[in-house]
Amino acid sequence: MQHNASCRSCGGSRLNEVISLGKTPLANALLNESQLSQPEPRWMLDLVRCLDCSLVQITETVPPESMFSDYAYFSSFSDTMVSHARTIAERLVDQRGLEASSQVIEIASNDGYLLQWYAKRNVPVLGIEPARNIAKVAIEQRAIPTISDFFGIKLALALAEQGLVADVIHANNVLAHVPDLNGVVEGLKALLKPGGRVVVEAPYLGDLIDHVEFDTIYHEHLCYFSLTALVALFARHGLDIVDVERLAIHGGSLRIFAAHASTESISSAVGSLLKNESTWVHCEEHHQRFASRVEDLRQSLIERLQDLKAAGNRIAVYGASAKGSTLMNYFGIDAKLIDYVVDRSTVKQGRYTPGTHLKIYDPQRLLDDQPDYCLLLTWNFAEEIMLQQASYRANGGKFIIPVPEVRVA
Repeated sequence: MQHNASCRSCGGSRLNEVISLGKTPLANALLNESQLSQPEPRWMLDLVRCLDCSLVQITETVPPESMFSDYAYFSSFSDTMVSHARTIAERLVDQRGLEASSQVIEIASNDGYLLQWYAKRNVPVLGIEPARNIAKVAIEQRAIPTISDFFGIKLALALAEQGLVADVIHANNVLAHVPDLNGVVEGLKALLKPGGRVVVEAPYLGDLIDHVEFDTIYHEHLCYFSLTALVALFARHGLDIVDVERLAIHGGSLRIFAAHASTESISSAVGSLLKNESTWVHCEEHHQRFASRVEDLRQSLIERLQDLKAAGNRIAVYGASAKGSTLMNYFGIDAKLIDYVVDRSTVKQGRYTPGTHLKIYDPQRLLDDQPDYCLLLTWNFAEEIMLQQASYRANGGKFIIPVPEVRVA
């Protein structure tokens, strides 16, 4: 574990605390039964803001090898994620005129959930995925060429020397995970063809604050981006952010499109969002108000669960997710209030949640057991999950959605 006393982007030393979530286990470190009696490592989870470049970040760095070399999150278990990937892939094939002579590369390509759509259009692809177990699935089940390694400037230069430069480089939900932000962005530039596009998606700091999405904070997510912080980061490495879109996915995300500096005009959307951010991105009161709203939410959810339990209700959890781990550990929600957890991922079933040690089952258990309530911790996929669990709801089961405020559906 490494404590960062300087900004991960600009190197500045003026870091102000936004919120401290205390000591928590790694959010995706699911346990086997034999591990339940062993000491479970926990690390401080403190969120700070750089007063120089505005980047919001956590102060501790867990070695990436301990989190990502063997990983439990497979993107293809979410129908929403697969559909989302297909839409942007097909759009870029058409817009950019991609064909058999083109090249698409994805950083943190997971199980091929996105690159498969390019491959179906006969566009050559290459995935870079550090988790060996997930890269194996991409290769064997989807025939996606995949390098199992961490991406940075060293790997980028090695690929570029082999002639593997890209028309499109995707980096979805990965930039927040990397300790060496500058090395990764420099690597993106090294791999990008003249006239090419880097397409990055990341949870948006504006939505995190506005919708009290504190559970997006965990040790894998080192950084929380505003467009202001991203523009400064990319400009440092000779890349312009030429367009930006706001997306609903993951509770609110940014999708940025970057190109080699001074080669293309910058869309009005970039200037518009930067102007909007100027009203809050450097405002100390805005960030401190977020911390107090998290405490209000904590009290509200705990009181609701305690009242339901006292009335004899049985409560399960849907979603053995990283965000669920943050919420349960920080709020102190454990077996005193929750009976068990269900999750659609077969990789997670049979294991136990970090810190709270609740067993994870197949969602079929909701129908077999019919608990009165189900706390939906993967609230960012609420519409998809409640549709899948229509029978549970038809039989009287209710979902508790905790963010941005506690409600029953």
